[in-house]
Amino acid sequence: MHSLFNKTAMYSGFKDYLTGQLNEIQEAGLYKNERIIVSPQGPFIMLDTGQEVLNFCANNYLGLSNSGELIRAAGEALKSHGYGMSSVRFICGTTDLHKELERKIAQFFSTEDTILYAACFDANGGVFEPLLTSEDAIISDALNHASIIDGVRLCKAKRYRYENSDMEDLETQLQLAQEQRFRLIVTDGVFSMDGNVAPMDEIYRLAQKYDAMVMVDECHSAGVVGKSGRGVTELFDLGGKIEIITGTLGKAFGGAIGGFTTGKREIIEMLRQRSRPYLFSNAIPPFVAAAGIRMIDMMTETNVLQDKLHWNSEYFISRMTGAGFDIKPTRSAICAVMLYDARLSQDFAARLLKEGIYVIGFYYPVVPKDLARIRVQISAAHEKDHLDKAIDAFTKVGRELGVIK
Repeated sequence: MHSLFNKTAMYSGFKDYLTGQLNEIQEAGLYKNERIIVSPQGPFIMLDTGQEVLNFCANNYLGLSNSGELIRAAGEALKSHGYGMSSVRFICGTTDLHKELERKIAQFFSTEDTILYAACFDANGGVFEPLLTSEDAIISDALNHASIIDGVRLCKAKRYRYENSDMEDLETQLQLAQEQRFRLIVTDGVFSMDGNVAPMDEIYRLAQKYDAMVMVDECHSAGVVGKSGRGVTELFDLGGKIEIITGTLGKAFGGAIGGFTTGKREIIEMLRQRSRPYLFSNAIPPFVAAAGIRMIDMMTETNVLQDKLHWNSEYFISRMTGAGFDIKPTRSAICAVMLYDARLSQDFAARLLKEGIYVIGFYYPVVPKDLARIRVQISAAHEKDHLDKAIDAFTKVGRELGVIK
């Protein structure tokens, strides 16, 4: 009885602590509420309130999240391969579809081999520890995704950090890392909060100069950047030259779930042997793999979706800049509308929802304090009139809130 009383008292104190923390988050204007969608993902979505809105904050860059082609491929695989594998890959979780998708991804990125994960968060979390030791160095961009940061924390390699896309600082860190055995430069291809593209040509040049390897996360650039959507390695003509590429099936590539690491054959093989998220997580469902195969085929057959996305992005960003909004420099489908104040970003997003535009305010801890924004994400599924409606709504609300004149 005494032990039970202590446990109850312990949680009572912890509950009070959490309640206080949650109240502080709410009072600071940093509390995140989830809106509920009752329709497939697309340019238009239906909310549980009954309101139909234009969606401008999905990672659905190519508009494939509700693609009939992918749904058919997934449906056929459900019939032929079932719902799930109930196993990790090395036990009894590998099908012909998993191997075919890995081969297709490697072919798409001009790499030697690929390994699939449940998500790119797992790919980034599981890539460093099996490959590098305390004798080695990781040189990481300051704005890299949280999954990269967490993955680096799990590794004993010496950590160096350089300011976002600052090549002078990267060179300084590479000079400091010369005392380590192996060096790995790590960067996002497109930085998810700002939309800027990493200067991969300069990164590769410095890697060659200072005998370093390169890893790039193509999550927000694959399907988006480059003429055929092969990401920053295509944009900077580095196909086959980068040692490690990570990416996701959960954004431009259909929007379901699943991540991957693709690159040099020996690196991928070591990950199969030692990467903990791969060894201890279920294989992705076969129907997801089948849809991924069809997605790669579609992207290889035509550039129509990429061409439309590029036009949409350039048009939207040009019009928003012309309207007077403070837009982060971008070469992607991400348009960061800077508002700086967390509460203002939430108020702005709430007013846009009333205008039929679905966006979300981004603020601390998702972005640094006092750098709140609305991240607009353009899709190939958007038509010009969708873009115009969003621009008009932003302009109206921006004037009402004193953000623009």
